[in-house]
Amino acid sequence: MTLARVALLAAVCLADGILLLHAAPAFAAEIISDVAPPPPRLENMGHPRDGYVWAAGHWDWNGHAYRWVSGSWILEHGKAHWIADQWEPLGAQWRFIPGHWETRPHQ
Repeated sequence: MTLARVALLAAVCLADGILLLHAAPAFAAEIISDVAPPPPRLENMGHPRDGYVWAAGHWDWNGHAYRWVSGSWILEHGKAHWIADQWEPLGAQWRFIPGHWETRPHQ
């Protein structure tokens, strides 16, 4: 590969990355449904893995129907613990709370 091609490829990748950074939303849109989610599915977690925690599956709402998203093992984040994705009642509706890391209080 010539130096000109390498420079062109690097410029395209850099520009692509810059565009992706500008396109990323500053915050996620709140997901609310008038339809209650189905009960969570039972999942086979497999064997525990050192340095990972289980992020349980959840129901994803696309505006018309729910779709199951399977759980997976995710890398631990220091002393924080994983709060699973969940749906909480909001009056007659349901609000999706995305999974997130929470720092444990000092004991």
